[in-house]
Amino acid sequence: MTDLTPYQEPAAIQQVLNTARTVAVVGLSSNQLRASHFVGFYLRRHGYRVIPVNPRETEILGETSYPSLREVPEPVDIVNVFRAPDALPEIARDAVAIGARSLWCQFGVINEEGARIAADAGLTVIVDRCIKIEHARYQGRMHWLGFNTNRITSLRTGLQ
Repeated sequence: MTDLTPYQEPAAIQQVLNTARTVAVVGLSSNQLRASHFVGFYLRRHGYRVIPVNPRETEILGETSYPSLREVPEPVDIVNVFRAPDALPEIARDAVAIGARSLWCQFGVINEEGARIAADAGLTVIVDRCIKIEHARYQGRMHWLGFNTNRITSLRTGLQ
């Protein structure tokens, strides 16, 4: 996949983030040091319903973890993928099968076939973008260290 532009449109990213309520995170880890765990925690904290999808876990972030997308018993708006790129075509087919509205592929999860499967079925596809970073960017929650300080200032005091 050489040109990611169609899968990184700011208007599409904002539309997905502003209309979604439920995010199934494929590859969500219970390990607090993993990026997927941090992203899942962040999304929950910002009002999204997070559904873990990981066959190796039974519960993550206080939620039941499902072995696959097809076993999730409720509607899903976004399928957020933290898996190797070669797993994406199957995940895209599952996202289509469960009626998800969008497929979001985290940094490095780039697979043209998987993106095409989802896009051809009418899903909004975002590739090679972090949902946490994009949410923070468009919701005004980004701080130069990557978190919200709840301070409105241009001064960086006390940091040396």
